[in-house]
Amino acid sequence: MSVERVRAYLARFGKDDCVQEFDVSSATVELAAQAVGVIPARIAKTLSFQIGEGAALVVCAGDAKVDNRKFKDTFGTKAKMLHGEQVAELTGNAAGGVCPFALGDRPVKTYLDRPLQRFDTVYPAAGSANSAVEMSCAELETCADHFSGWVDVCKGWEA
Repeated sequence: MSVERVRAYLARFGKDDCVQEFDVSSATVELAAQAVGVIPARIAKTLSFQIGEGAALVVCAGDAKVDNRKFKDTFGTKAKMLHGEQVAELTGNAAGGVCPFALGDRPVKTYLDRPLQRFDTVYPAAGSANSAVEMSCAELETCADHFSGWVDVCKGWEA
C-alpha cells in the first residue's frame, strides 16, 4: 500500500506519526480540504508532468493553476500532465494520492511552487486518495524526495 511506503519514508524525518488517513476521499483539493478541515488553498496538490524521459512533480497550493507560459519558461517545454498508467508508473502513486514522498529511484524531480510559502503549514497527500500529512514549507522541502528547487509556475492564487 502506498500510504505505508510513504509512512516508512517519512519515518526518517520523524513525520510518520503525522500521516492522517481518512474514512472519506481526499482525492481532490475540495475533498482534501473538507477531510482535513482547512481552506482549499492550504492543500498542497502534487501535479505530475512529462519532462523528457522522466517526470516532474510540482507541488502547488490548492487555489493555484499552472500558468503555461511560466511553466515553459521554467522547464523549457509545454506543460504536459501525466495521465492514468503514466502517473502510477512514474510516481508510484495513483492519481488522487500522488505525493512528493518515497519516489525511490524513479526518474522524477520534485519542485515546490512559491505561493505555498504563504502558509505556516500545508497538507500534501501521503500516498493514497484518503490521506494527508501536515508540514511546514521547510519540512516539505526537507522531506520531498528528489527535491530540485522552488519555482514560480502558477497563477490564480493572487485573487
